[in-house]
Amino acid sequence: MALKIVENFVFDKTNFSENGLPKGEYENCIFRNCDFSNGDLSNVTFIDCRFEQCNLSMAKMKNTSLKGVKFFSSKLLGLNFSDCNIFLLSLTFENCLMNLTSFYKLKLKGTPFNDCDLQESDFTDSDLSLGSFDNCNFERAIFEGTNLEKADFRTSFHYSIDPTVNRIKKAKFSQNGLAGLLDKYDIVIE
Repeated sequence: MALKIVENFVFDKTNFSENGLPKGEYENCIFRNCDFSNGDLSNVTFIDCRFEQCNLSMAKMKNTSLKGVKFFSSKLLGLNFSDCNIFLLSLTFENCLMNLTSFYKLKLKGTPFNDCDLQESDFTDSDLSLGSFDNCNFERAIFEGTNLEKADFRTSFHYSIDPTVNRIKKAKFSQNGLAGLLDKYDIVIE
């Protein structure tokens, strides 16, 4: 059976949470105000697609291909990006709610995260080097064995990053955020 190929199509206000998105390849498509929550996106390929104001919370993404995919103002709660196909994985996030999201062991070099809420997200053993994190909330996010070299955290907040177990060479932090690098020492900074 041939997989469905969809190009240059706009999906608007469509609910894919129960019946799911048909398996196939979606290229240059826009998904606007769509609901994928608790749905199954496994083995689907997205190339140069945009998700705008969509809900993908808790969707299954086993072997999902995300190549040049952009998420705008979307709800991505509890997504496990670690389950995705890593070949040509390329993502952009802007104004997204991404609490409890996992990026475990992913190579996301240069990935932009702008105005995102990433509370309790897991970045263990991932490569976020050269990434930009503009105005992101990292409260209780996990950074362990993470490559953050040359990443920009100057406008982000609530992070706790241990420099002894993460690579932070040439990463950028604001003076206000330096306390997040010293949390493990339980010192008072005034």
